[in-house]
Amino acid sequence: MTEPRVSAPSDTEGALGPPRLSPRPPQRRAVDPIQAAVFGRPTEVSGSFADIDQRRADARMVTAPPPDPALAEAFRRPVGAPDSLQRGVPEPTERALTESDPWREPSSSARLGAPALAEEPETDPATRAPVEKLGVRELLLGSRVRPAALVILAVLTLAVGAVGGVVGRTTAEVSTALTSPDVTLAQAKDTNPPPAGGVASIAAAVLPSVVSIEVRTGDTGGSGSGVIIDGGGYIVTNNHVISQAATNPTGATLDVVFFDGTRAPAQIVGRDTKTDLAVLRAKVSNPTVAQLGSSAKLNVGDAVIAIGSPLGLAGTVTTGIISARQRPVRLGGDGTDTDAVIDALQTDAAINPGNSGGPLVDAQGRVVGLNSAIRTSGADSSGSIGLGFAIPVDEVTQVAQEIIRTGSVHHPTIGVNVRSVTDGSTDGAAVANVVDGSAAAKAGIAEGDVITKVGDRSIATAEELTVAVQERQIGVPVQVRVVRAGRTVDIQVTPQSD
Repeated sequence: MTEPRVSAPSDTEGALGPPRLSPRPPQRRAVDPIQAAVFGRPTEVSGSFADIDQRRADARMVTAPPPDPALAEAFRRPVGAPDSLQRGVPEPTERALTESDPWREPSSSARLGAPALAEEPETDPATRAPVEKLGVRELLLGSRVRPAALVILAVLTLAVGAVGGVVGRTTAEVSTALTSPDVTLAQAKDTNPPPAGGVASIAAAVLPSVVSIEVRTGDTGGSGSGVIIDGGGYIVTNNHVISQAATNPTGATLDVVFFDGTRAPAQIVGRDTKTDLAVLRAKVSNPTVAQLGSSAKLNVGDAVIAIGSPLGLAGTVTTGIISARQRPVRLGGDGTDTDAVIDALQTDAAINPGNSGGPLVDAQGRVVGLNSAIRTSGADSSGSIGLGFAIPVDEVTQVAQEIIRTGSVHHPTIGVNVRSVTDGSTDGAAVANVVDGSAAAKAGIAEGDVITKVGDRSIATAEELTVAVQERQIGVPVQVRVVRAGRTVDIQVTPQSD
């Protein structure tokens, strides 16, 4: 170990205290020769930088190539122009020599200069020349239109306004003529014994209220059935029967044929693609109105009668029973904009194409459903195999009455897209996605949840979820049960209007 160096004592050392240690000399490691050869200065450089003159001599001066002759000719200075474009300093004027410039003297006081424009002398109002007042023509059109043209323009404006008023009034009258806010569709609540004549008596009472519906668009056409539900000429049918006329109103004709053979044109009051229902109105005096029953009181096994115009055969009557209730069935197909799921009544009464829109009646002759669909055995078969489906009359009454009163109908929705799933023990509707801002999103339903119950109704398929939600009321909360990550969660959801 190196001994610390002690400085020589001074004359005052005894007075100041013990001697102080002197700084240790810096210890520098020897430089590796290899590193010195790589990072050291060149042999001809003695200082930190090379000689400036030498660096300038070694530098390579890069000069720009001569300009293109055409560019030089286009952008050169004019002949006789000075070499510099800088403007010379103007010679000071005599005023500038005698007066100080306040902009150049920071200590100068503010002062007002001469006005930009000379003030005009005031004149007596009595001596002023009269000014001509501006008219409508000068103000709006700048005197570019003759007075006669203004008169013609005013007449045309009044004519266009009158025509628009007539068209608007006519449209309003037609719309008012189709809808009727005072119509109430009554449903029979009492239970009467079946008529003594059986099916024959029922058919005789109901057939006058059933109509055939014919739709023709160009060279193509279709037919279906309908039932008169109000004395004002209102007829309820399926949307898929008249959708071709609704989507092509200018090129299609829509006619109804009554039981006595009378034919009359019909107009569409309104339609609902989500329930496959539509209401028509035809001008007819004193029509036979069907009696509406209640589908809620039906039981499996109850006798029913299907009436309509299958395959164009008007006045056809078939019999059967209610073979199932609350059967979710999806409706749709080519040539129609219907996209509906109905909570159908299933019947084994023979129903064929053309029966759509016709009534399904009970043993008392009251309408309990509207025939809408059939199940076939394959793509090559379209006839009845004993599986027909009808829209319950309770839903028909509610939707038809709303269409008659307002021309449209709204349904509750929670805003989810679902698919049917099963794990072998539990069935349900799996949420594929949730619409932003929907009732489900606000309630906290998430993607991946499996909905198994809405209110008191169990959910096993996506179709059952659709009909279960449509049974609820807009704005009224309902409890929805979901399975999330193996756990059961109950969520309050308030359906919104679609």
